[in-house]
Amino acid sequence: MEKKTPSASRTVMTDLVLPGEANHLNAMFGGELLARMDRAASIASQRHSGCATVTVSVNHVAFTHSIPVGSVVTVEAAISRAFSSSMEVYIDVWMEDMHGQRLKATEAIYSFVAVDHNGKPVKVPELLPETPLEHERYQGALQRRQLSLVIAGKMSPHDATELKALFTELESVKG
Repeated sequence: MEKKTPSASRTVMTDLVLPGEANHLNAMFGGELLARMDRAASIASQRHSGCATVTVSVNHVAFTHSIPVGSVVTVEAAISRAFSSSMEVYIDVWMEDMHGQRLKATEAIYSFVAVDHNGKPVKVPELLPETPLEHERYQGALQRRQLSLVIAGKMSPHDATELKALFTELESVKG
């Protein structure tokens, strides 16, 4: 199976925030934004895997800035790590006002699984990060995955080697 780069899965969706998508404070509903992020992440995961994918989890969402009505919203999604059949998708959301001021509004991490026509998981291509940011996100994905598995009781903390290495590194910085 051919290896792929994050840029091969990169998905960019741009749209305008309309009044019907806003709350009583005239800012975009969080649920509306989550749906847009899910669609972009779904496209990115399908581009990487070459087959249908399903959302497994929303692992992290940080709403840093509210997005006012009339703003242009750009959702950028790309695979940050591919495992056997699952993929981590990193999402950056940018907002732009009428004057062209651009600001990062939200960051999120979703997990998807590639499936066949019967809904059974299928193997996905390996990911080859290229840029420093892609390498950082790639490395962090394994730590995030191990943490999720430990919390879910599917992995022993003793087997979470990447997490242990991270904590060892943090301890050495403190000491």
